[in-house]
Amino acid sequence: MKRDFLAAALAAGSTVLGAPTAHAADPIRIGVIAEAQAVAGSSIGPAAQLAADEINAKGGVDGRKIEIVSYDDHSSAAEAVRAFQRAVNEDKVNAVIASYTSEVVLALEPWAARLKTLMITPGAASDVITQNIAKDYDQNKYTFHGYLTSTALAGLVCDAAKDLLVEPHRMKTAVIVSEDAAWTKPLDAGYEDCLPKVGLKVLDHIRFSPDTTDFTPIFNRIEGLKPDVMITGISHVGTQPTVQWKSQQVPIPMFGISSQATNSTFWKDTNGATEGVLYNAVSGPGVAVTPKTLPFVDAFVKKFGNTPSYSGYTSYDEVYMIADAVRRAGSTDSDKLVAAMEQTDYVGTIGRVVFLPKGDPHVHGLKTGAGYVTGLMLQWQDGAQKNMWPKPLAVGTLKFPGFVKLPN
Repeated sequence: MKRDFLAAALAAGSTVLGAPTAHAADPIRIGVIAEAQAVAGSSIGPAAQLAADEINAKGGVDGRKIEIVSYDDHSSAAEAVRAFQRAVNEDKVNAVIASYTSEVVLALEPWAARLKTLMITPGAASDVITQNIAKDYDQNKYTFHGYLTSTALAGLVCDAAKDLLVEPHRMKTAVIVSEDAAWTKPLDAGYEDCLPKVGLKVLDHIRFSPDTTDFTPIFNRIEGLKPDVMITGISHVGTQPTVQWKSQQVPIPMFGISSQATNSTFWKDTNGATEGVLYNAVSGPGVAVTPKTLPFVDAFVKKFGNTPSYSGYTSYDEVYMIADAVRRAGSTDSDKLVAAMEQTDYVGTIGRVVFLPKGDPHVHGLKTGAGYVTGLMLQWQDGAQKNMWPKPLAVGTLKFPGFVKLPN
């Protein structure tokens, strides 16, 4: 009897310890490195967790659960690098979703290459991210750009300006106002190229330090030029210029990129000063970009109490895309995952996601345009974010505070 019992126990043990069975039960670990305390980055982790919970509730990926391992980089590239190293070497993650800050992602890109780990950004915009992949594909192929490049953003802002400002309101002049950061260099170059093409003459180009706390001299300089509109490129300092724009009654509309304005907390953060601000986003509350958009927003609000910032939409989609790549690859091997990610054709909350192929100057960037990701232009009105563009998805008309002067 003892021999029979031992034989049965050993047989059972071999089944439990057998590689196929254990492998099937291993979780798929996704590291999420984000700026948890930043307005624009605070949605990244929660949105990723929401996606993982949904996938797990439906059985995971071929029976394997998605496990999110979160790290707060405190908006520091050095801390992000340490988090990435820990994620791969100690926590054994299979892929990483990292940061809305271009400087952080650019610091992580070489580490994704060295550690041969799939990384995708939900919010960084610098064109250099994809340019690095194009320059040395074999080395940098592990990085994917899950948000729009700065050049693409500039083009979408110009298209929206033509439809919302130039044609209906006869605006003719603009001043570019951007924070001095890696992501705004190609953005501003794009603005300078496309704004004149849509009918807006650029009167000045102002780049300010992200450490700026008093925007009075900047607004005084802009007012002296009397442009019809300010075209913005702000992400890390959106609260202060917006509050001062309102308190100083600057009579010129703000239009362009304002990453913090994408978060529903921005109304409270600025005490309502954001009224009338227009900002680009890939998605927004109340806008059914795809059939998945509004259900995601509803689920996010129910769980976390506020609507997500722009990088929350992309982070949520990216968990689903990584899970789908694992399923199609039948493996978490990095090279196999990269090959599967390159074949992504996924309808997410921001549109149809397809990555640009090897050979494109922005390889692993998002394909944009009709049928893919087109972007929106929303405006803060009466405490709510309302989409104004493109016309098929518009839910209202432009409305500015009384101190803003529009051309006659």
